[in-house]
Amino acid sequence: MYKFLDFEKPIAELQARIDELRDTGAEGGVDIAAEVSRLQAKSDKLLKDTFAKLTPWQKTQVARHPERPHFKDYVAGLFSDFMPLAGDRAFGDDQAILGGFATFRGRRVLVLGHEKGDDTATRLRHNFGMGKPEGYRKAIRLMELADRFALPVVTLVDTSGAFPGIQAEERGQAEAIARSTETCLSLGVPLVSAIVGEGGSGGAVALASGNKVLMFEHAVYSVISPEGCASILWRTADKAADAAEAMKVTAQDLQALGVADSIVPEPMGGAHRNPARAISDLGDAIEQALGELSPLDAAALRQARRAKFLSMGRVA
Repeated sequence: MYKFLDFEKPIAELQARIDELRDTGAEGGVDIAAEVSRLQAKSDKLLKDTFAKLTPWQKTQVARHPERPHFKDYVAGLFSDFMPLAGDRAFGDDQAILGGFATFRGRRVLVLGHEKGDDTATRLRHNFGMGKPEGYRKAIRLMELADRFALPVVTLVDTSGAFPGIQAEERGQAEAIARSTETCLSLGVPLVSAIVGEGGSGGAVALASGNKVLMFEHAVYSVISPEGCASILWRTADKAADAAEAMKVTAQDLQALGVADSIVPEPMGGAHRNPARAISDLGDAIEQALGELSPLDAAALRQARRAKFLSMGRVA
């Protein structure tokens, strides 16, 4: 049973009716196949119609769905021989940002990303995907290793933002994020970044400053959360939907602005409804991006990355 979002209430009600009918038929031997089929077709159409016209705020809710695939799911589904590497060699190991060497469809790569966790215990262990300075310094260390051994880098971004706690600030959060972003931009190997859920603020940019930036169809990417923006502009988080609309957070908006290079379609109803297909489709998009970048040498990769980011926001 899926966790339905607020705007999916009519779909949830239909699905509950279908489940009720199935239970009734199983208990009483009543043939309810025709009615179930009719209601299922109605539910499928409603789902398709609903997701064809999602607002930016609704897309934000889909991007945050707790059952969407997470970093460990993508590693399990797309990468083999994964060798996790831990620690920043300065303070400790941050479980919000994971990474290591792996094989991706016959190609050795470094894969890095945010891990949010699946339940209360793992969400606490991974700090809900909010990286701390040691996490971004670990990312720097691993990317520099990949650069040294001429291995492409794949990053999977899914965070509401870097951890804003006092301890993180004391340990140099802003500097760590800036250095991680700088490292992304200076790599002499291909860097493909995928926004698979939320791309929040500098915590996302620090891993997403790549040659190719992919976004899932219902992913979002912004400098601040809609709630945070609404709290600043209107002094209330109740205006989050208005903020999401104004901020252009969706994959479609960001592709038009040149921030995202391509959009990866999601299964109908979101990646959480068919994780295996979503993971496979993302793998195809990553493979295509790496194939396009592989012929380029280090200087060309750096120049292309520089040109890409300097062109953002430019008015003709």
